[in-house]
Amino acid sequence: MAGQGLLRGALRILRPATLALTSSCVPARSEPLRLPAPCALHPAWRTFPVRCLQLSSGLCAGHNKWSKVKHIKGPKDEARGRMFMKYGMMIRIAVKEGGSNPEMNVNLAHILEQCRSKNMPKASIDAAIKSADKAKPASQHMVEARGPGGCLLLIEILTDNITHLRQEIKRILSRNGGMLSDGARNNFSKRGVVVVESGQDVSAERALELAIESGAEDVQEDEDEDEKPVLKFICDTADVWKVRASLKELGTNVTSSGLEFVPRTQLSLDEDQLDAAWSLIDALSDLPDVVRVWDNIGADGDS
Repeated sequence: MAGQGLLRGALRILRPATLALTSSCVPARSEPLRLPAPCALHPAWRTFPVRCLQLSSGLCAGHNKWSKVKHIKGPKDEARGRMFMKYGMMIRIAVKEGGSNPEMNVNLAHILEQCRSKNMPKASIDAAIKSADKAKPASQHMVEARGPGGCLLLIEILTDNITHLRQEIKRILSRNGGMLSDGARNNFSKRGVVVVESGQDVSAERALELAIESGAEDVQEDEDEDEKPVLKFICDTADVWKVRASLKELGTNVTSSGLEFVPRTQLSLDEDQLDAAWSLIDALSDLPDVVRVWDNIGADGDS
């Protein structure tokens, strides 16, 4: 009731101004001006729904937000999920080879460190360790292949159906300019690798000095997932912890360490070959049972 009284008072206040405006806007007439009903004098509050404008603004914002989530956050989350799945498979392999105690299993300790560096949830890590022994029987295999430009690929897999997966890998290879190639593994050796951030002020001479002082056998320039320059210090599989500790003492920022298949010789590819090779590697990596794909493409392959 009080609201209706206020509304009537507002209408009485606004009515003279509205009448004056109406009288000044219409031409002079001989017959008396017939005024419409009071409710028709003030249609603004009914014919201009402000709420509709607010809803339109909200819908536009929601559409833009969903578009950003779909095209940016979605692919990132999907890639993040695939990465965590691959790390879970690596944990299963490490546990199968050396047990579930990281203090007794060096390879598992390195993998767990990489998981933490990628912000993999602790619950997911613990679940992967606990489920390693309870998971359905699966065997580890290496598939040797050759890709565009003659690059060599070593495809690490963990599967319970090697025949089906091998056929799927062969199909992807044939569609992307590759083929199965026995003997590709001879170009790779399992080594310890310590990855260090590489600033612009780290020269090749300084990198070699760091390798010598830390006890590493070699150092290679490379890029991480974010295309940032890194240095990979190569060492014996038993010396990873020692090289890592030495590099930290020398003031470097160690980002990860572990065991990798390092190519004995690297191959440079032209731009077209490099694009085709990365497309092939991405397609192979998307297979659920593929753990990792190792290659011998040189860091200067895109030069």
